[in-house]
Amino acid sequence: MKTTHKLYLIALALISFAASSCSSDDPVPENDGELITDVTLTFQEIDESGNAVGDSFDFTASDAEGIEVGSAPDIETVTLTKGKTYQMSIEVYNSIAEEDITEEIQEESDEHQFYFLGSAFVGTPVLSYEYDDEGGVILGLKGIVTVASNPGTNNATMRILLRHALDKGYPGADNPHFEDYAQAGGESDLDIPFPLILE
Repeated sequence: MKTTHKLYLIALALISFAASSCSSDDPVPENDGELITDVTLTFQEIDESGNAVGDSFDFTASDAEGIEVGSAPDIETVTLTKGKTYQMSIEVYNSIAEEDITEEIQEESDEHQFYFLGSAFVGTPVLSYEYDDEGGVILGLKGIVTVASNPGTNNATMRILLRHALDKGYPGADNPHFEDYAQAGGESDLDIPFPLILE
């Protein structure tokens, strides 16, 4: 009787050990950010009524290995005119997979948001930004950029930051110049410092 009881306890201990070792150390899959190789900022000057003036023009950032993982991304200098207002749109692309990431960001607008920081937008800003996405969503693929008429400097940095899986309801997270963006959680899919010159 005692031998049977001991065998039962040993078997029970082995089963418990096996069950706990199988389940506790299984890796949790991570949701890695998208690989982004190309970002294009398109500017279209608009008048006070929102009508287009002249032709649109582009500035790009690119790295064949991925902007966030490559060693030396090629980032063009953005040149804008003092006192002008522009509609700015952002296109995001993965040239390795030949995939338009812009569409995915649009479809997952509840999980993504662009912030516009750097010396161009915060501190003593020379630019202001207003979200202008379709349907009134706060995303940043489209927005209105206004250039100061008499900026204190002609040079600044436009830091374009894309956050993923953030709490968009966090207080202040709807501000395009929210410097405490990390407090809203999530992770950065993109963080590009575009040099800016004002003419």
